Amino acid sequence: MAVSKAKKPQVMKPATAAQKLDVYLPATPREFQDRLVSRDELDELQRNPPEWLVDLRRDGPHPRNVVAARLRVSNSGLARGGVTEALTTEEIAALAADPPEWLVRERESFAEVRREQRRLQERRD
Repeated sequence: MAVSKAKKPQVMKPATAAQKLDVYLPATPREFQDRLVSRDELDELQRNPPEWLVDLRRDGPHPRNVVAARLRVSNSGLARGGVTEALTTEEIAALAADPPEWLVRERESFAEVRREQRRLQERRD
């Protein structure tokens, strides 16, 4: 009878874990940034987020994909608008409250792309 080896836990780099948690890696605690994260640890962080994760998700700074989603533009639209850094929730709210011309333009473009995607999807269904 063959003896099976103990299953090695699946681990990921901190950058991958931060991406899966939708947080900006440089804003996470040093102990999170400096070690590999197991799949079980990631699942636990998602189920029972510690205070630092709750605060980071609420206040930021947020990674580009989260900033883009909150502003309702694409990641490329952010770049065209000159937004290259992570933004806090407060900074995102300020942009949304008084949108610069680039943001208005990018939102319109993004909405048009989404409408076209829905139209094509409906034709396929």
